[in-house]
Amino acid sequence: MKQLSNNKKIPEKFYSISLVAVLLIVWQVVSDVGIVPSFMLPSPITVIKVFIKDFPVLMDNLSITLLAGLLGLTFGVIAGFCLAVLMDSREGLRKAIYPILIFSQTIPTVAIAPLLVLWLGYGLAPKITVIFLVTFFPVAVNLLESFQATDPDQIRLLQAMGATNFQVFYYVKWPGALDSFFAALKVSASYSIVGAVIAEWLGGSKGLGVYMTQVRKSFAYDKMFAVIFLISALSLVLIFALNIIQNKIMPWKKFQSGKDTNNEEND
Repeated sequence: MKQLSNNKKIPEKFYSISLVAVLLIVWQVVSDVGIVPSFMLPSPITVIKVFIKDFPVLMDNLSITLLAGLLGLTFGVIAGFCLAVLMDSREGLRKAIYPILIFSQTIPTVAIAPLLVLWLGYGLAPKITVIFLVTFFPVAVNLLESFQATDPDQIRLLQAMGATNFQVFYYVKWPGALDSFFAALKVSASYSIVGAVIAEWLGGSKGLGVYMTQVRKSFAYDKMFAVIFLISALSLVLIFALNIIQNKIMPWKKFQSGKDTNNEEND
């Protein structure tokens, strides 16, 4: 039991950070030894140097990608939420809309992105539309499943006390769906940045996707890796921010997690 208690004192993120460090070291060795040509797989140190050198350019392009990502994510989350509430409120609507919702995800985003550029031009509109298409689905499906899984006894109890449909939603369904909502939101947040970059690959004047296309044509793969690092870091920052918001909105979740940990240590 004492050993279990000591293991709990080790930061949870230590293991993942250690694995990332090992992978970076292996990557550096593979690049230095020449197992893979450096022009095809630049070393982490080279990528960091390029990142520092091109930092102003990267930040200039990042502003456009981030703007499109946040706008598309906002519209996608709002649409997913409204769609889930609508399908939950009417059984007929759920049966009519849900299959179409599933079918919409079988269409590759890359396949329709050129059409969106053709229809909407090379501005923010096609980027926001692509991001919207990849972000609304996780929110809609996860929320709908959570709403449908609400304990019917709780609903009947509130209805017996004269609660309206809105009160049932506000006091029972929505609090019970918060976990699923934030889980879907984190997935959609990471999709939003990737979706923005994909849209910029197919057209645009500025953005990380446009920058990647330009450096790829000049075979500057070290700069491409710098962009990949930046995209990954941005996704992690968004997820970290959502974790903070989740802890603020759901303080009981953190309390329950700490309580479970204490119980395990006592056992």
